[in-house]
Amino acid sequence: MSVSQVLEVALGLILVYYVLGSTISFVTRLILEAAETRGASLEQHLKRIAGDKTVDLTNLPQLKSLRPIRYKNWLGVFGARTEAKKLEKIPVSTLVDAFFDMTGLTGRPEIHADELTAMIGQLPESEAKQAMIKWVQQGVTSINDLRNRTNDYFSGILSQASATFKANARSIVIILSTLLVFALGTDSIQIAKDLWNNAEMRAVAAAQASMIAQQEGGDAQDINQIINNLSESNIRFTWWHLQDTLPQNSGTPWLNFAFFKLLGLALSAGAVSQGSSFWYDLLKKLTASPSKTAAVAETAAS
Repeated sequence: MSVSQVLEVALGLILVYYVLGSTISFVTRLILEAAETRGASLEQHLKRIAGDKTVDLTNLPQLKSLRPIRYKNWLGVFGARTEAKKLEKIPVSTLVDAFFDMTGLTGRPEIHADELTAMIGQLPESEAKQAMIKWVQQGVTSINDLRNRTNDYFSGILSQASATFKANARSIVIILSTLLVFALGTDSIQIAKDLWNNAEMRAVAAAQASMIAQQEGGDAQDINQIINNLSESNIRFTWWHLQDTLPQNSGTPWLNFAFFKLLGLALSAGAVSQGSSFWYDLLKKLTASPSKTAAVAETAAS
């Protein structure tokens, strides 16, 4: 077994994963922006802070100014029609200031416990209201102490909002990757066999992979260009070549064919869902230097 042969097969597979992953990243970005998924995730968690007054909170000047400006819709690009979208990111200190403005606690360094409890009691039902009531009952009546605790609490909520968005985005990537792989018929096992048995295909694929690795900003490359890179490698990654791999005999050969075809598709879907950035970084490492490349390949071959 040749180390260079194993490496070229690996580079060919990574090239396929990178190109399909780039396509998925591009489509996912469009979906997330159109659906305002990041903003919706943040809004979901802001309701834990402000309850039914979430709109009032987000309309405060310091938060309203943070709303991103984007095209109004798909056709907005033609007339440069833009609008403010949902909030996507808020510095925790800004959120604390806005919440204290909404509660009326801003500018009150000292306040009696009973008055503080009454002011908090006027807030809409929310997790933040219950947390503040509990802190006051525990003897936290200093506005500075209350602000510090609120800062820590809101920091955790914003982290959870970010995690929610990432989980939603990850789900979209996995679904799209699965749909694309099964629609195209991208079989990792068959691609690996083709690369292993065809020296010319391996060489072209490795050259294309190396060329991509030398470019900066792997995620920002032109979609048409990276698809052309895959086409020029002559790697068979679609259903159009299925007839060339069909078994000649019925029975067990067909069962084996179906099993390995599904396995190959599943492997491709899992690999593509890792994202183009993951495979671009791996390409950079594998093509960094001859000595480093050989070491990585020997590890993979052992």
